[in-house]
Formats: sequence, C-alpha cells, structure tokens
Amino acid sequence: MTKKQFSDWAARDLIFMDGATGSNLMAAGMPQNASSELWMLDHPQPVQKLQSDYVKAGSQIIYACTFSANRQSLKKHGLENRTGELNRRLVQLTREAVGDRACVAGDLTMTGELLEPLGDMTEPELVDIYKEQIEALAEGGVDLLGVETMLSLDEMLAALKAAEAVCDLPVMCTFTVNEKGMTIYGTDAVDAVSRLEEAGAAAVGVNCSLGPDQLLDVVERMVKKAQVPVIAKPNAGLPTLDASGNMVYSMDEETFARHMKELAMAGARLIGGCCGTTPGYIRKMKQLLCK
Repeated sequence: MTKKQFSDWAARDLIFMDGATGSNLMAAGMPQNASSELWMLDHPQPVQKLQSDYVKAGSQIIYACTFSANRQSLKKHGLENRTGELNRRLVQLTREAVGDRACVAGDLTMTGELLEPLGDMTEPELVDIYKEQIEALAEGGVDLLGVETMLSLDEMLAALKAAEAVCDLPVMCTFTVNEKGMTIYGTDAVDAVSRLEEAGAAAVGVNCSLGPDQLLDVVERMVKKAQVPVIAKPNAGLPTLDASGNMVYSMDEETFARHMKELAMAGARLIGGCCGTTPGYIRKMKQLLCK
C-alpha cells in the first residue's frame, strides 16, 4: 500500500482496526514472562483464530504480532540474532490467518531503553534497531506499519526515520497518554502532531492509555491540528484485578462502542481497541457505527 492509497482510503471511509492481542493470548494460556514471539510461533492456532475472528467482526487492519520483536527487546530472551526471522515468520502467521480479507500492519513499539542524555542509547543506534525490524517486516510483506504505545517523541521520530530509510510503506503513529494528552516521558501528543507529519507519518493518534470516555478531548484536539487521519485505539476502560489475580477491564462492549462512536464523530478516522477488547468489541462498534 502506498501512502497516497492509505490517505485516500482514510479520507473516503471510516477504517476499523483490530483489538487487543496480548490480553487475549494470555487468557488463551500464554505465560506472562515467556517470549511472546516464540510462544505464538509454537502455538499458532489461538493467534490465528483471534486474528481471523477480528476480520469476521469487521476489522480491516490487523496488526502482526511483532510488537516487541526488535533486537533490544528480544535480547531479554537471547533472541536478538533471530530478529529478522521472527518478524518475517510472525507476519506470515498473520497473513495466513487473514489472507486478503484485511490489511496486515507490521507492529513496532519502544525498545525499553532511554535515549541520551537520559539513557545510554544513541539516536543512530535506535534508528538502526528500527531499521532492522522494519526491513524484516517489509520483506515479510506487510501492507503498512504501526508504531504504537509510544511514550517518547524522540523514539517515535527515530522509528519514522528508520522507515523512511528502508521502505515507502505508510506509518501509523500512536502514543500512550493520560487524559490531558501527555505521556509519562513528557511528550504532548497534540503538540507532537506537526513534528510527526513533517517526519512522514501517514496517521497519528492514541492507543492503549485509558478508556475511550477519557480520550475525547485529546482526540478532538488532535483532529483540529492534524492534516493526516487520526487514530483512536483505547483500552476497554480501566483495569482492575479480580479475586484470582486476573486483569479485568471496566467497560463492556456496548459502552465501549457508544464512546467509540463519539470519538468517530469527533473526527477519528481509524478506530479500534487495545487492552481488554475482543472481537466482540469490534463487532459491536461496527454494528453501531454502520447502521
């Protein structure tokens, strides 16, 4: 997909994205401290069923399960030398699940390391880490890229710089913020919009963070400022622990869909869910918005 094709699509249609992956796979048995990449390749059935169910529910963009498959994060499991292989295989897993029924996005996020002067990582080192992952995602055949759950504008810009260097795929960029639009690293997502557009972002927005009811003001302000489509992919409300120690989220499908309609009416052009959401949330959201 070219950047123009993506832009034309978002200008023409409201685009439905997928929902959570991690919380659903942990419910399916994925251990919390395991390498999620290896677990998914060893247990493809629950992954592919989840992705196929999202498509059946109405998702038009499915994220490949490559969220933390960058060299720095894979180091924790001694897998840094398998970065290219893991990304390509995980893209193939997703493509097999969705076929041509939906677009496949290569998923990227933070490395867990801080850039200088707050940390030890240099900007060129960070760009190289993202270039390696993005090259593998492009080789795997993704249609576009999603850089999500980001806390730092500098790290987001490094990912965009890497993408521009190795491919011409559209890049969707989303921060994790509080209700005021601020990340815990001090990035103001609304103020960052212009910088991201200048760096080549095809879409900007927020994901994870909070429930959709707490992100209306942020989305409205991003829509007013952005020249590119705005993304809203929030959690199913706020998380709590149940009596068994499992994470549960406060918002049911109906309530989530109703608040997502408000975000769409505010101008969000790409909408989906993050932690706590399931294919049922996407289905209810699409039913409400496509009456």
